[in-house]
Amino acid sequence: MNNFRNFSIIAHIDHGKSTLADRLLERTGRVTEREMVMNQILDDNPLEQERGITIKLHAIQMNYIAKDKSEYILNLIDTPGHVDFTYEVSRSLAACEGALLIVDATQGVEAQTISNLYLAIEAGLEIIPILNKIDLPSAETKIEDVKHQIIDLIGCKEEDILMVSAKQGLGIDEVLEAIVKRIPCPKGDPDAPLRALIFDSIFDSYRGVIVNIRVFDGTLKEKDKILFMATGMSYEAEECGVLYMKRSRTGVLKAGDVGYFIPNIKTLQDTKVGDTITLLHKPCEKAIEGFKIVKPMVYSGIYPASADDFESLREALAKLLLNDSSITYEPETSSALGFGFRCGFLGLLHMEIVQERLEREFDQNIVTTVPNVRYNVVKTNGEEYFIENPAQLPPTTNISEIQEPYIRAQIITPTEYIGNVMKLCMDRRGIMKNTTYLSADRVDLHFELPLAEVIFDFYDKLKSTSRGYASLDYEYLDFRPEDLVRLDILFNGEQVDALSTIVHRSKSFYLGQKLCSKLKELIPRQMFEVAIQSAIGSRIISRTNIQAMRKNVLAKCYGGDISRKRKLLEKQKEGKKRMKQVGRVEIPQEAFLAVLSIDD
Repeated sequence: MNNFRNFSIIAHIDHGKSTLADRLLERTGRVTEREMVMNQILDDNPLEQERGITIKLHAIQMNYIAKDKSEYILNLIDTPGHVDFTYEVSRSLAACEGALLIVDATQGVEAQTISNLYLAIEAGLEIIPILNKIDLPSAETKIEDVKHQIIDLIGCKEEDILMVSAKQGLGIDEVLEAIVKRIPCPKGDPDAPLRALIFDSIFDSYRGVIVNIRVFDGTLKEKDKILFMATGMSYEAEECGVLYMKRSRTGVLKAGDVGYFIPNIKTLQDTKVGDTITLLHKPCEKAIEGFKIVKPMVYSGIYPASADDFESLREALAKLLLNDSSITYEPETSSALGFGFRCGFLGLLHMEIVQERLEREFDQNIVTTVPNVRYNVVKTNGEEYFIENPAQLPPTTNISEIQEPYIRAQIITPTEYIGNVMKLCMDRRGIMKNTTYLSADRVDLHFELPLAEVIFDFYDKLKSTSRGYASLDYEYLDFRPEDLVRLDILFNGEQVDALSTIVHRSKSFYLGQKLCSKLKELIPRQMFEVAIQSAIGSRIISRTNIQAMRKNVLAKCYGGDISRKRKLLEKQKEGKKRMKQVGRVEIPQEAFLAVLSIDD
């Protein structure tokens, strides 16, 4: 175990985390040049490659011969950088003893850098600061300034900061030596009862559930009976081994190892990421601390496009939950969309990724509803309960108050954009708490904001107002009472519950008008006239009409008496009236997300 090193890489988005991981794999010989057919080799999901971001953590083992000729086994767990995937980061940090903190020499310390660093410090990890992209011409003037930012942040010495260009391969040997010298070896007893942490799991259509673990104490062998401590279920370990680019069967995992095992699980829900596993007949005394069920921030309805696909959607969500344990889902029904699921996500990007993965990886044809947050409703009789769907809101006469979730947002931006960022936050009902100057040209702003104002397009607007330089990190704060109302959308007098949203009263009239106009563009014309209305309770606040498509019934009349034409038009009018009574309006997927594209 003295020659084991388990470490993670933490950084803000696009600071070169995956590129550095590539260079480490190359330098240790884990990947040959021939296998390096693309950059970011650990980001093997097509979505990750298209978007240029890491979505899933990836574990891989490398062998490194140090300058003192000793051979070391390095277990790297690569982590995502976006704020929506913080839970992935926290799980990978729990399986490590050290972390490489990467800072872009041209960008400096960003909000997510600070957030991930605090997670690593809380986990008690040894931090190795790395200044990346030093080869860029724009970095020359900023290197000293960024070094001081890192020193102020973690209190290290200047000589502790490693200078690296991951793209050019500069300084990679120094990084590997620092991992060996600075990061402590795992502490554990191979002879103690088995105690291992599940940090990830995936579903393989041939092998079933494959569980990735970090062993803290004891030894796991094939054919051992395993107990999952959170669920109380027991299974037999059919196969176990370590993680190279592919799984490599070793038959045994000892204290300090990072690897996998296949337990032949029948029920997908039995595996919970963050759970502790131990031996059934010789269990450990207590579980590894830190297992917690994640609380989602954003909720949305996911429905199959065809009612016959409901069960296959349920199965797809169960398989996806294995790989991404921060999703929650429960069945619900909608008068407009039929049977589906109310799903919880950590953020809007997380929601987009899950939807795309369901469509691509599981071939699901789905319809999603407008994202919303969880509200706390206090009724006039004093009863309190949470709602995740606007349709669950009771009549206004029974409501004493509605409380919405607030977050504490940390925004780091160049000083020239302070005015733009403050205006954006104030327009979103934000409360400014404090301002800290990190350097002469960078400022750290703290705001308290309603989560509902942040989940839609706040991040995009923040990037556009600061030309891409501002960075955002947020954490959940509390629930606060606000003047909120439910905005309903009606088609020909019938309410479509999937389009209902809860909004602040001050914005309801503007939003109602905009939604009606937007829906008019998106809903295809029918053979009958369609009236689109927005309403608060029984009060209609906006209306627009989609004109009916007309067949030219007079085409065959080449003359003759006007009464003949009038008779044909009256006959058509009667038919349209009858059609309107039974006609259903087909609502396209884009209409459910119309609220996202409404400009302020």
